[in-house]
Amino acid sequence: MSAERDLSPLAPGVVRALNDKLYEKRKVAALEIEKLVREFVAQAKTSQIKHVIQILSQEFALSLHPHSRKGGLIGLAACSIALGKDIVTENNQFDLVSFIPLLRERIYSNNQYARQFIISWILVLESVPDINLLDYLPEILDGLFQILGDNNKEIRKMCEMALGEFLKEIKKNPSSVKFAEMANILVIHCQAADDLIQLTAMCWMREFIQLAGRVMLPYSSGILTAVLPCLSYDDRKKNIKQVANVCNQSLMKLVIPEDDEMDEARQLTTLSAEPTSEEFVSKPEAGSSGFLDVASDSSFSDNVLTASSCERIQVTLNLDGIVQVLDCHLHDTSTGMMTRIAVLKWLYHLYIKTPRKMFRHTDSLLPNLLRTLSDESDEVILKDLEVLAEIASSPAGQTEGYGASDSSDAQPNLVELQVPDRAGQLSSSGMKGLECSPSTPTMNSYFHKFMINLLKRFSSERKLLETRGPFIIRQLCLLLNAENIFHSMADILLREEDLKFASTMVHTLNTILLTSSELFQLRNQLKELKTPESCNLFCCLYRSWCHNPVTTVSLCFLTQNYKHAYDLIQKFGDLDITVDFLTEVDKLVQLIECPIFTYLRLQMLDVKKNPYLIKALYGLLMLLPQSSAFQLLSHRLQCVPNPELLQMDSTKATTGLRGTSVSNINYTELLQHFEKVQNKHLEARHQRAGRAEQLDRRMVL
Repeated sequence: MSAERDLSPLAPGVVRALNDKLYEKRKVAALEIEKLVREFVAQAKTSQIKHVIQILSQEFALSLHPHSRKGGLIGLAACSIALGKDIVTENNQFDLVSFIPLLRERIYSNNQYARQFIISWILVLESVPDINLLDYLPEILDGLFQILGDNNKEIRKMCEMALGEFLKEIKKNPSSVKFAEMANILVIHCQAADDLIQLTAMCWMREFIQLAGRVMLPYSSGILTAVLPCLSYDDRKKNIKQVANVCNQSLMKLVIPEDDEMDEARQLTTLSAEPTSEEFVSKPEAGSSGFLDVASDSSFSDNVLTASSCERIQVTLNLDGIVQVLDCHLHDTSTGMMTRIAVLKWLYHLYIKTPRKMFRHTDSLLPNLLRTLSDESDEVILKDLEVLAEIASSPAGQTEGYGASDSSDAQPNLVELQVPDRAGQLSSSGMKGLECSPSTPTMNSYFHKFMINLLKRFSSERKLLETRGPFIIRQLCLLLNAENIFHSMADILLREEDLKFASTMVHTLNTILLTSSELFQLRNQLKELKTPESCNLFCCLYRSWCHNPVTTVSLCFLTQNYKHAYDLIQKFGDLDITVDFLTEVDKLVQLIECPIFTYLRLQMLDVKKNPYLIKALYGLLMLLPQSSAFQLLSHRLQCVPNPELLQMDSTKATTGLRGTSVSNINYTELLQHFEKVQNKHLEARHQRAGRAEQLDRRMVL
C-alpha cells in the first residue's frame, strides 16, 4: 500500500504506523485513531466516522499484507472503543443472528486488543433495550470466563463488568434464561485456578441454584465436584469458600423425599440425561412474585417446561453420580476436614430424604465410612457415626430375614436382637417412640454387619481402639440403642478367635459400661436384674466378659451378684497371675472408690445381708501385693462394722443378689463357662510363649 495515497482523515504518520511490523507502533496508531473518532463523535461528524471505518476495513483489514491486516483490526478496535452504544443504537437493522456466530468464533482469541474489542461489542449489545442477549449467552459464556483470566487488568475489569450486567439481567428475567445449557460451563470454571474466575463462576452458580431450583439437579454431581473442595479453603480464599458453602446448602435443599418414590417405570418418562437446550426455569408457584423462593424445599417445582411444546418433564435426581462423587472425596486422604464433614452431611441427608435409593449404595459406601472412623478430627468422626447409625437403624435397610445382607460374616446361633418389622416402624405412632424404648430398638439388617466390621477394624487397628475406641462406642450408644450395641458386640466377641484382642475389647467395653454417663440407663437396668431382658443381657455379657477375669468380677459387682463374684475370685488361684492381671485388679479397686459404686460401699454396712460382698473384697485384697491399692482396700474394709459376723454360717446367708425377681440364671453353668474360656486363654498364652522361645533359639543359632 502506497503511503502517498490520500487516506484522510487518517494522518500519513498514522497510516505508516498501521502498516509497520512492530506491534508497539501499530498500538500508537490505534490510540491516535481512537482520539480522532472521539472528536468526530463530539462534533457529530457521522460521515467522517464512516469514512474512517471504510478505510480501515477495505485498505487495511482486507489487505493481503499481514502487518496491514493487523493494523486494520487494531484500528477498528480503536473505533469501537471510541464509539461505545453508537454503532448499534443508530442502526435498527442490525443483524444479531448473523453477528453472534462471528462473536462466538472470535471470543477465544488470545489477542488483548481483539478481546477488548469483543468485550466492547458485548457491552454495547447488552445495553440495547431491543436486543435480548440472554438468548445467546450460552454461546459466549465460556469465552467470557476465558477473557476474565486475561493478564491485562483493564480487560479483566471490562469482562467482569459485562458478566455483572448479564447476572443482573438473569436475576430480573429468570424465565428467559437457559440455565441448563450453562450449568456445565459454570461447573468447569468453578474449578479454575484463577481466583477471580473461580469466585465469579461460583457466584453465578449460587444464583443459578437459587433461581432455577430443581432444573439444576441433573448437574448435582458436577456441581459437588466443583464446590466441595472449596469448603476447605483457608482465609486467603474466604470469599470463594463462603459462596461455595451457600451453593452447597442450596443444592442440598433441592433433594426432597419425593425423589425416593420414583419407580423404574416412572423414570422411563423422565429426563434420563441432561436437560435439552430448549428448557428453562421451572414455573413459579401461583401467587408468587415471579422469582423462585429457595427458603424451603416446597418452593421448588418438580417440573421443567420446554419452550417448544410446554410439555411437563420430570426432573430426575442422578443419585448414582452424586454418591460416586461423595465416595471419591471420602476416599481421598488429601480431602480437607470441612469438605469431609460436608460429604458426610450429604450422605446423612440423602439417607434421610432418599433412603430406598441410598441403600443400593450402602455396601460400597461402608468400607470408606468405617475407614473414616480413623480420622484425626472428632467432628468428622461424629458426622461419620451419624451416617453409620442411620444406616444401622433406617427401616429402608431391613432386608428379608435378619442378617441377609451379611451372609459372608453371619455366625451361627446368634442371640437375635429385637428387630421390629417394617410395618411396625412405619405405623402412625411414628419412630420416636421406638427409638426411646429399649425393648423395641430400631435396628435393621445392617446393624449386625456394622458391629462385626467395627470390631474387625478395632482388631486390625489397635491404635484406633486405644485412642478413639471408647469415644466411638459412647457416641454410638447415644445414637443407637446401647443395649443392642453391647448385646451384639458381646455376642460377636464370644466367637472371636484372637483371644488377646477379645480380652482387650472386653476390658474396653467394661470400662465404658462402668464409667460413661451415656451408659447410665443401661447400668441401672443391669444393677437390679428385675426383668427377663436384663437377665438375658447379663448372661450374654458375662459369657464374653469371661475373656477377662477381672472384668467378669466387676460385672458381678455391678449386677450385685456378690456370691458369684466370690466364687469367681476363688477360681483366680488356678489362673496364670501376671503383672497385667494384678494391674487390672488394682484398677478395679480404684473403681470401687468411684461414685459409680457408692451403692456397693453402702451395702458393706450391712454385713449380715451381704457377707459375700465382704468376702469377695477380702479375696481381692489377698490377691494384691502390698501396694497403694492394697492399702486403699484394706482401709475401706477396716470400716466394715461387726467383723465377727463374717464368721457366720454361710449356708444361712443370702447369695448377695439383691432385688432380683427373676431367678432363672444358672450360675453353675456360668462358672463352668468361665473356667472353659480361661483354659483357652491359658493354652493360647502357652502357645505364644512357645513360639517366642523357638524364635529366640533360632536367633541364638
